[in-house]
Amino acid sequence: MTFLFLGDMGRAAKMRAVFAAEAPDIAFHDRETPGDAATVRYLATWTPPADLASRHPGLELVFSTGAGVDQFDMGLLPPQVSVVRLVEKHLIDGMVEYVCAAALSLHRDFFAYARAQRGERWQELPVLLAPRRRISILGAGELGRGVIAGLAPFGFPLSAWSRSPRTIEHAAHYSGDDGLTQMLAATDILVCLLPLTAQTTGVLCRDLFAKLPRGACLINVGRGGHLVENDLLAALDDGQLSQAVLDVTAPEPLPAGHPFWQHPRILLTPHIASVTDPAMAARAMIANIRRHREGLAPEGLVRRDMGY
Repeated sequence: MTFLFLGDMGRAAKMRAVFAAEAPDIAFHDRETPGDAATVRYLATWTPPADLASRHPGLELVFSTGAGVDQFDMGLLPPQVSVVRLVEKHLIDGMVEYVCAAALSLHRDFFAYARAQRGERWQELPVLLAPRRRISILGAGELGRGVIAGLAPFGFPLSAWSRSPRTIEHAAHYSGDDGLTQMLAATDILVCLLPLTAQTTGVLCRDLFAKLPRGACLINVGRGGHLVENDLLAALDDGQLSQAVLDVTAPEPLPAGHPFWQHPRILLTPHIASVTDPAMAARAMIANIRRHREGLAPEGLVRRDMGY
């Protein structure tokens, strides 16, 4: 019984050490020492190889090495193979840190003060207390709920939206098209944490921006494919949005000369909001393999019909 990791060899070494110490009954292999393909039951990768089904006929679980699976071509995976996204505390903690930092920077006008500094302007802006700054999250999964828990102690009025109704601690929840419109109208800072699916591609567009109060801000930590770039540029340039913080783009990295690089109201970071820790990822995968062996559903099991 073999676990195969297809990824960076530095990460492979750290994961191998965890498997050796904590799951010696599972043979760990990587792309440089793949072993017998027929014995592979568990495989971890960012993007599955095109010949995965024929190369590993005994495959049972495929793990994404990240929190999402939009990079997977599900058509390459046999229907009996379960797909599991990474659910790991440090991955959530990193996202919480990033979104809290970005939201607080927007709340306290740090980006406006940075522009003023570059223009040598000593300009005081009105200070709003947190209860007057409304923050909404698109997406109410593990990451979205973690961000809500991280923001709650500051006293911001918090809301979240997802496709299905649910109850979320510390936040009002909205669902459906009408719920989305209602939430957006009461949002000063919008955070996108949606999975990327056919339904959410291009969701951050002109129509959505128009439903926000004038001068609202955007934080996109979902995927670059959520955003219609020209619509964001137009919204920033006409003042409908006042600032955007983008950790994801399409493509990554952006090409030289792309208008996002030099735009005064866009902060770019290179997809670092939530970074996978190899050792912790290995432990999460080992735990899910054990759950699978016991006949339990793995944590982070993907519903292929929904794409997450």
